[in-house]
Amino acid sequence: MKLIDDLRAEHDLIEQVLGSLRTFVKVRLAGLGDPADGVRFMAFFRRYAGDFHHHKEEEILFRALAERAELPAHRGPIAALTGEHQRMASLLDGLEGLLGSTLAASEDRTQVEALAVDYSRSLWRHIDAENSVLYPQGEERLRRFHVRDLPSRPMTDSEAAAREGALALLAAYPPMHDAEVHRGDGCVACPSFGVTCEGLEYEWWTELEWEEAEERRDD
Repeated sequence: MKLIDDLRAEHDLIEQVLGSLRTFVKVRLAGLGDPADGVRFMAFFRRYAGDFHHHKEEEILFRALAERAELPAHRGPIAALTGEHQRMASLLDGLEGLLGSTLAASEDRTQVEALAVDYSRSLWRHIDAENSVLYPQGEERLRRFHVRDLPSRPMTDSEAAAREGALALLAAYPPMHDAEVHRGDGCVACPSFGVTCEGLEYEWWTELEWEEAEERRDD
């Protein structure tokens, strides 16, 4: 499905820019770097990751899963991932006034680092959950209802400019690797697992899928 292929490709770029953001914050805490680059990072995560990528997920993919594949919209994976989008947007609210500032106050320095770590780790784990669970399982369930493709949309000028700006940021601030973030495949990778979502099997599986799983377990 082209829409899902596009979303996966967008994830690849977002992942890299998250690592670049962490490098930028580290550089700024050392008193180096250009504060104006913080505004460019914010434009990427607001315009490209938010207005473009997350909006396509919610308004095209999630809506199709609910309306055409008859999956619950107000609980389970769709509700959980939408809630994560909202939480990450609130983290950006906190970062917005800090990324482009001088970070002269010690409390600003502490806060910008904490928010950047929280935002990057949350979004990395969110991406893992979507790539390994929502996208493949969502595509399979749409096909059961004879939905084999979904429309996408081109970037607006501001979204395209934010993407181009991020490519320059990647060159200036090579992405760092965070060895402490717990990443992986499956529902356990999702920040919402066990909190607002009980996992794909409990939220989406039909009685037939449970019966087949039981039969495989008995073999």
